[in-house]
Amino acid sequence: MQAAMDITAKYCRKEMEAYGLCVASNPSTWQQKCHELKMNVAQCTSSHPVIQKIRQECSNEFVEFERCLREHQGQPVSCSPHVASFLGCAETVDLSGVATNPVSQPS
Repeated sequence: MQAAMDITAKYCRKEMEAYGLCVASNPSTWQQKCHELKMNVAQCTSSHPVIQKIRQECSNEFVEFERCLREHQGQPVSCSPHVASFLGCAETVDLSGVATNPVSQPS
């Protein structure tokens, strides 16, 4: 997962920072108030091959984490076990052969 977070931070820093600030500023209503920012992060990261592979191979863990967040909107810290499960899965994904620095398309 650290690899995914590093890549997300590298390629989607602006979106991640805006979403994180929104969540921190709206502890009980972040799910509604930050939805558009969450979608911006998702859109930014959806095209990166490393993140795509992690999402594909750890989709069950990620779905459970998101479900937990929806059910515990006022206490996202209660989803820590789900985060740990997702992180554990992501660390086991074989990234050999996956482009970690996609080549930009010429303009």
